[in-house]
Amino acid sequence: MVEKSDNDALEAQFESQFQKPGDLVERDDDTGLMQVESLCMNCHKNGITRLLLIRIPYISDCILESFSCEHCNFSDNSIKSAGEIQQRGSKYTLVVENEQDLARQVVRSDFSTFTVNITNEIELPRGKGQLTNVEGVIQQIYEGLSGEQELRKDQAPELHDALVPIIARLKKILDRDDAYPFTVSLDDPTGNSWIAPNTSDRGLKYKRQEYSRTHEQNEELGISNDANAVAAENPDMDAGNPDDLDIVDGQVYTLPAECPGCTKPCEVRIKKIYIPHFKDVMIFATHCSHCAFRSSDVKTGGEVPEKGKRITLQVNNIVDLSRDILKSDTCALRSEELDLSVEPGTLGGRFTTVEGILTEVKDQLEGNVMDTVNGGGDSMPSDDKVKWERFFDRLDQAIKGDLKFVITLEDPMANSYVQDLCSPAVDPQITIEEYTRTAEEEDDLGLTDMKTEGYEQDEEKE
Repeated sequence: MVEKSDNDALEAQFESQFQKPGDLVERDDDTGLMQVESLCMNCHKNGITRLLLIRIPYISDCILESFSCEHCNFSDNSIKSAGEIQQRGSKYTLVVENEQDLARQVVRSDFSTFTVNITNEIELPRGKGQLTNVEGVIQQIYEGLSGEQELRKDQAPELHDALVPIIARLKKILDRDDAYPFTVSLDDPTGNSWIAPNTSDRGLKYKRQEYSRTHEQNEELGISNDANAVAAENPDMDAGNPDDLDIVDGQVYTLPAECPGCTKPCEVRIKKIYIPHFKDVMIFATHCSHCAFRSSDVKTGGEVPEKGKRITLQVNNIVDLSRDILKSDTCALRSEELDLSVEPGTLGGRFTTVEGILTEVKDQLEGNVMDTVNGGGDSMPSDDKVKWERFFDRLDQAIKGDLKFVITLEDPMANSYVQDLCSPAVDPQITIEEYTRTAEEEDDLGLTDMKTEGYEQDEEKE
C-alpha cells in the first residue's frame, strides 16, 4: 500500500516532467527534450522524433512532437494533450471583425472540430492537435480546398464550381481584403480546446459554452460504459410515468443518470421551490460517487412570455452582494464598470447571490486565461496580461464590496430574478423593464418557426 507521503513524491515527480515555457527560457542548457528514432512515412527510412513535455497556458499539460527525416527532408509537428479529459465538453464561438481577431490564439485537441461560417459552413474535421491562431486554421482550410481543385474540375465539376466562391472568400480573408465579419467556432467534447478571449469583447462577439457529452461522444473518446449500466446498477430506482407523479414543493426526487465526467452511473437530485414574487423553479444537482463530479442547474417553466425582461441592479455595499439572484441559461449578464459581459449559455442556470455569480465568473476566467493554478501565463503578450490583471483586480474589489457597480440581467425569456429587499415597496436600486425580442433572439430560442395553433390539422393532412 502506498502511503500519502509516497503519493506526494510520485505526484511531484510526475508534475516536474511538464515545464512552463518561462522555465525553458531560463534554463536553456537542459530543456528536457527527448529524441526517439522512428519510421518516416514519406520515404520509409528512419528519422528522428523529438518530444517535449510542456505546460502551456489554457490547456495544461501537452506533448510537443517534431519529426524530421535527413533522408528525404520531410518534417512534421503536432501537439497532443496529456491532460485529463474534462468533465464537460466546450464550444467557443467568435465573430471575427478585424486583423486582431485573426491573431487570437487557438488550441485544438485531437477531438476538436473547427468551423468557419462564411457563405457556407466550412468544417475542419478532427485531426492532430495544434497550437496556432485563427488565421493559421483558415490558411489550413484554404490550402486543403484549393490544393485539389484541378482534380475536382475533371472528376467532380459540380463540386468544383460550388467551391470556387468559398475558396475566393477564404483568399480575401487571408489577404485582408475587406472580408469581415464572419464567424468561427471550435467544438471539443474533451473540453481541452480554446479560442483566446479579449477584455474588449462585447455582446455576442465571443461566447464560451459548456455542455454534457452524449453517450455516443463518450464512446468516441473511449470512456463509455455499457449503455445498460445505469439501469443495472439502479434496479430499484424507477422514474415512473411523469404524468403519474405529483411534484411537491420542497421534496427531493432522485433519478438515475450517466455521469458526464466518467460515464458511470450517478444520481440527479431534483427539487422544486417557489421564489417569492417570482415563480416556481426546478433545481437540479448531479453528484457522482465514482469521480466526485458535481454540477447544478436551475430551470424555470411556464409559458413563453411575449417580451423579454431587463433587470438592472445598483450594487452599493456588502448587503447588495448578498441578494439572491437567479440567472437562467438564456440570460446575459453585463456590467460596464467591471468590463464584464457573460453571454447566454456561458454559465448555465444559476441560483446564487450577486457575490456568488461574480466569484464563479472570476474562477472560470482566471483558471482559463491566467492559468494561475499551474503558474502559467508565460506566452501571453505583456499588454494583454496587464489588461487581464487590471480586470481581475476590479472584479476582486467588487466581490469584497470595495467598489460600487451596476449589473444588468437581460433575459429574452424573462426567467431571471434579483431579490427585492424593499418588497412590497419599490426597491430604488432595482429597475425592471420589458423589451421586444430581436429577430436573432427569436431564432436562437427556436420561436421563429414554432407553430402553436392549427398544428392538429397539419397532422391530419399528413
